Order: sequence, then structure tokens, then C-alpha cells
Amino acid sequence: MASREQNKIDWTTAITWLVLCLIGWTTIYSAAYNADYESIFSINMSYGKQFMWICVSAVLGGIILLTDANLIKNVSLPIYGTVVLMLILVLFIGTVRGGARSWFGIGSFGIQPSEFSKVAIALFLAHFLSEGKEPLKNVRNRVLALGILAIPAGLILLQPDTGTVLILFAFILVMYREGLSGTPLIIGVCSIIIAVMSIIVNSGSYNLPLSTTKVSGQTLLITVFLIIGVIAFFLVRKLAFPRSRKKFLRLTAIITISIVGFISSVNFIINDVLKPYQRNRVYILLQLPVEDDPWADWNIKNSKTAIGNGGLFGQGYREGAITKFRFVPEQNTDFIFCTIGEEWGYVGSLTVLSLFTFLIFRLIIMAERQRSVFSRIFGYSVACILFMHVFINIGMVIGLAPVIGIPLPFFSYGGSSMMAFTVMLFIFIKLDSERMVGLR
Repeated sequence: MASREQNKIDWTTAITWLVLCLIGWTTIYSAAYNADYESIFSINMSYGKQFMWICVSAVLGGIILLTDANLIKNVSLPIYGTVVLMLILVLFIGTVRGGARSWFGIGSFGIQPSEFSKVAIALFLAHFLSEGKEPLKNVRNRVLALGILAIPAGLILLQPDTGTVLILFAFILVMYREGLSGTPLIIGVCSIIIAVMSIIVNSGSYNLPLSTTKVSGQTLLITVFLIIGVIAFFLVRKLAFPRSRKKFLRLTAIITISIVGFISSVNFIINDVLKPYQRNRVYILLQLPVEDDPWADWNIKNSKTAIGNGGLFGQGYREGAITKFRFVPEQNTDFIFCTIGEEWGYVGSLTVLSLFTFLIFRLIIMAERQRSVFSRIFGYSVACILFMHVFINIGMVIGLAPVIGIPLPFFSYGGSSMMAFTVMLFIFIKLDSERMVGLR
């Protein structure tokens, strides 16, 4: 009986993985179909290569299920160090694709270390946070935990691959679950609002949603800042040093200087760091005028048109007019969801979203039933990373997030992402199978 409990594999999660992979594979076949290579197994096309990556990932998953769970925890630091080393090496000897030096080229194939950084961070962060009681209550441990995240993030940013760096913010949610104060989340939300307002003010005018009315960017910025300022004033007054006027004034001055410095940094990044095409992606998201590029919103317009063309039940498999004639670039990778939307309509899109929702919630439920802190933290890491990928990718396709090259897990073509997601998922399935034993 004990042996059964100790090796109880969650096959429901594994089967969900397989279903998502198979749907993704057939969708890639439709999106990248070439009459010269009709076989879905043709290694000359992305759909044939994707089948190969699914098979390789399945083998890796099987090996992981045969591995001792304690070994997984013990090798977390070597794995983290190896991935950091790979991120350093790729900056010098990597291949440039899509404007980023983030690949190791191996013939017609390539390996992207940044995809595996998510696995490495999840393992090492879980190892670090599982040592001691309530480690995030200690300032030193909070700094070290953020350092574990910051080192790979900084190296990835140098490639540059801003999309993957954005995904790494999922680990903040994990740390919040493990006792991190809610203050960073509040500061993060306020920072996003201030950053958006700073960008808008540079545009001169802004189209209000659901209206043809234009308002001055400065007027909108001042209005929002006044609202935030009044709220912040009363919060600081009530919560922070209510009896000390000197401390209150000092804190207010620090907050004011920080906001001014942050606004200056945002403007510097937008105007002097981002390339024109990157800046245009931000402007398109915020409905601002783009810089001398009439094709800047081509992807977004056509992807939304394709999804709208799907209607309720879709145009049918390989019958989508927009995706069939390749009006959407990268429709078998970053924009693969528009193929699903056009071919299978609202019902098909909802089915895919429901599968992802089911998987994420199941991972959370599995994480909460762990006896090992290491397993729980790793489980939440997997769930949060999947959530961020699904949320940003689909938001990108329907125009609610900037186009930043984020793959849809198990759907977008790519060996590195397929293997990385599979390894993460099956590591947690293995940890869950031995939850009754616990990790030493």
C-alpha cells in the first residue's frame, strides 16, 4: 500500500499535456502546410520537426518519472549554474535570430538557453526557499531570492529578449505565496500605471476607449497623478509614522523623488534604448500614433481579423482564409492562437483556453497538497509560468499585450520551449508522486 502511494503518478495531468501537444502539433500542420511536403511527419517542415520534439520531450518526461525525487532537489544548484553559464556563452558565440543573440545553432536546429532558465530558476528558488522557516520574512533572504531571479534575467536582457524577462516576473507571484509582502505588488501596479502615463504624455494626445474624443496627454497624466497622489498621501499619513511629522515629510520626499526618477527612466528607455519597431509595439498597444511605419500593426490587425473570421464554430480545419494564405507572420509560433480562432471559432478557442485553465488550476491544487515545501514552491512556479505564457501570448494575439515573442505552451513551434515546459511539468508530476514520502 505504501509503495502504491509513494509512486502514484498523476496521469490526468500527463494526459492533459499529451492532448495539448497533439492539438498544437495538428494546428502547426495547418498553419505551416506545404503541398510539397504533405506528410505531417515530414522532417523538412516545422510540423515534422515538432513531432520529433514531442517525442524527445516524452522520452525526457519518462526519464524524469524514473528519477529519484531527492536527486532532483540535490541537482538544483548545478542545473542553475549550468544554465547561467550557457546564458553567458550565448552572448559571445550564439546565433542571432529575430534580432536577439539567444540561440546555439546546431545545423538547422537551435537550442535557446533562456527557455531552460525558467526550469533552473524554479528548481533553485524552490531549494533556497525551502531551507529554514519563513525565509522571506528576512530582508537578506528576500534580496538573495531576488538575486537568484535577477542574474538570469539580466543576462537574458542583454541578448536582448524582453519577452522572457517579462515571463520571469511570474516568480514574484510564487514568492508572494510563500510570504513576501504585498507591498512589491502594489508598487509594481503603481509603477505600470505611472509608466503608461509617462508614455502617453509624450504622444501629445490620446484616443479614449469607445470614443472618438481626444484628450491632451498632459491633462490625462496630471489627472491620474493627482488621483494617485491623493490616495498615496492619505495612505502614508494613516499607515506610516502618523505621529512623526519629520518622518512623514522624509518619506513623502523619498516617494516624490522616486516617482520623478522612475518617469525619467521610462522616458529614457522609450526614446533612447528601445529600437523603433519595439517602441511602435508599445504605441500600438496604447493606441498611440506609430513612427513612420504603416506596417507596424500588420500582425495585430490580421490576427484579430482571423479570430473574428472564425465566428462561433470556425471555418474548418485548414480552411481559414487569413491563416491559409499566411497573412499573419509567425502564425505557427507566436501567433498560432489566431489559427485556432479562425479554424475552430469561439468554441474551439474556448476549448483550448479551458484545457489550459484546467491544467493550471490542477497544478495549484497539486501544489497545495504537497508535504514538502520544495515541491509546493516548484509546483506554484510551474503554474505561474504557464499562466504568464498563456495570458501574455493570447493577450498579444488579440491586441491586449505588446508583441514580444512569447510562445503558447505546447502549441507554438519550437524544440526548446517544448522540452522546457515538458521537463518542468514532469518534474512536478514526479515530485507529486512521492509526496507521501516527502523530500529529505
